[in-house]
Amino acid sequence: MSGLFDVSKETILITGASQGLGRQFARVLSAHGAAVVLAARQVAKLKNLEEEIRAKGGRAAAVQMDVTELASIGTAIDSAEAQLGPVSVLINNAGIAVEKLAVDQTEADWDQVINANLKGAYFTATEIARRMIARRQGGNIVNVASVLGFGVSKFLSPYTISKAGIIQATKAMALELAANNIRVNALAPGYIDTEMNHDFWSTPGGEKLAKRIPQRRVGTEADLDGAILLLASDASRYMTGSVVTVDGGYLLN
Repeated sequence: MSGLFDVSKETILITGASQGLGRQFARVLSAHGAAVVLAARQVAKLKNLEEEIRAKGGRAAAVQMDVTELASIGTAIDSAEAQLGPVSVLINNAGIAVEKLAVDQTEADWDQVINANLKGAYFTATEIARRMIARRQGGNIVNVASVLGFGVSKFLSPYTISKAGIIQATKAMALELAANNIRVNALAPGYIDTEMNHDFWSTPGGEKLAKRIPQRRVGTEADLDGAILLLASDASRYMTGSVVTVDGGYLLN
């Protein structure tokens, strides 16, 4: 069973790899043998992670990618494949949120969130898929959704809409790409403690929200390690169009 989650033969491109979940995904997949392409807008942060992974004997390449600019997607993938070879797995993780009530969200807010979370993810996936089809070797796409793609929360309407769209895009692409031996699944995390939201969990509002989670705790980045290894490896070879939730039971409540 130890080889079931083996990713040592994979070249995995991770968008939004400069911090948070993307950085954690890169670390755990590299630790399990994958060559990892680290993609984000801020290359300086990526370089630090690239050096960290290489210092541990891993294979990594940092590439600048702005998923809201379609030309940037293709250029970044060209650079990635020149350094580490054809990308066999995509972790579509880049995303942002703007916290305002719906009536206060501006067109610019909407465009910023939808372009990064939905449009960017969709066109990154389709660019990768075209290359996989041309190589006729199959492949694997993992879209990072959210439990808020199923439920909703105040102040995050464009974000929740974008993540619901990611779930539907996952299913649509899975159906179309199955004949090309390309799997498309989604990971839907619940509330996870990251550097961006860490201080919130010690506030009264954060503590109240954590109590609504049946496991009575906020998730850690490492709580997603098993799920990302499942979806990135051949352990999920008969899964496509699936959405794996990792939320401590939040959606049950």
